[in-house]
Amino acid sequence: MKGYLYVMLWAVAAGCSAKGSSEEKVKPVALPVMEVVVKDTTLHLDYVSSIEAVKNVEIRTRVQGFIKKIFVDEGAEVKKGQPLFQLDDKELAIVVAKAKASYKNAVAEAKTIEVELERVKTLLDKKVISATELDMTQAKLKAAQAKIEVAASEQHDAEAKLSYTFIRSPFDGIIDRIPLKAGSLVSEGTLLTTISDNKDVYAYFTVSENDYLNYKKQSPDSINNHVSLLLSDGSEYEHTGKIETVDGEFDEMTGSIAFRARFPNPARLLRHGATGKVRLTEPAKEALIIPQKSVFEVQDKNYVFVLDEENNTRMQNIIPQTRLADYYIIKGGLKTGDKIVYEGIQNVKEGIRVQPLMVNDNL
Repeated sequence: MKGYLYVMLWAVAAGCSAKGSSEEKVKPVALPVMEVVVKDTTLHLDYVSSIEAVKNVEIRTRVQGFIKKIFVDEGAEVKKGQPLFQLDDKELAIVVAKAKASYKNAVAEAKTIEVELERVKTLLDKKVISATELDMTQAKLKAAQAKIEVAASEQHDAEAKLSYTFIRSPFDGIIDRIPLKAGSLVSEGTLLTTISDNKDVYAYFTVSENDYLNYKKQSPDSINNHVSLLLSDGSEYEHTGKIETVDGEFDEMTGSIAFRARFPNPARLLRHGATGKVRLTEPAKEALIIPQKSVFEVQDKNYVFVLDEENNTRMQNIIPQTRLADYYIIKGGLKTGDKIVYEGIQNVKEGIRVQPLMVNDNL
């Protein structure tokens, strides 16, 4: 009798355990789910960009010397031709004076030989001297004239070097850092500062080959389209820009191609070396679009988790047509009305029951 009761109790306990296990197995998992729809939308494509001034020039010395004066401060706005730096010019001024003296001496020497040449011609006419004397004098005159050319060249070179001691702004712009101070000794080619003309700026960004092809197919004349710029703080720049050029070839290493957009900068808010994101907009008409985070890859194929009528998950192979930013435009594998797991797919397995938490992805 005791053995019979023991068996009965064991059977009841096992049955309760199996029932509890079954209930635990079918307990639905709450997951965000979205319904696939076909819609016309505008996609925002953001690309990291580097911002550069239209003109950005290094100001370097062309002669050696000590910095005598600095006429501007770092960050100052300057005009074309405005004085920036002056180097000590005493030594070069002496060189110029010597060059001028050499030039005058060469001219005087040539004048003397010209007078002598006239005398020789007179004597030759009177047959007092031979023609050889005339040839020698003419040769002396040519040598003296050559000395004049050399002296003139040396004078011009000395004056040019003297002018290099006074450095002016090549265009309107903003002065960058000035690493050296007055009294510093500089050699030829020393960097004094950098000047940027940022009344307009360039934004350089790269686009993948697929994005480039889709961009051109959507709008063949899109090279003339206006684009917007997102600043590093996430705010949108108040002025729109325009794509001016596209590189002639794709980068073999990255498979991308570079674009250049130009933005006006009247308030000088944008500075050379800044960063941001260029935003392109693409129309997508009657597109079946799903988020990239809903897609996973198995053996080079793309899948999503689709819910059946009982909200059980099923792996579904999909065929993406193109990828735009954080979304895929789907070519096959899904249809309007399908429900897919929106996110958290890394924790989902096939065949589990889901409690759908419907979300609306605002494309």
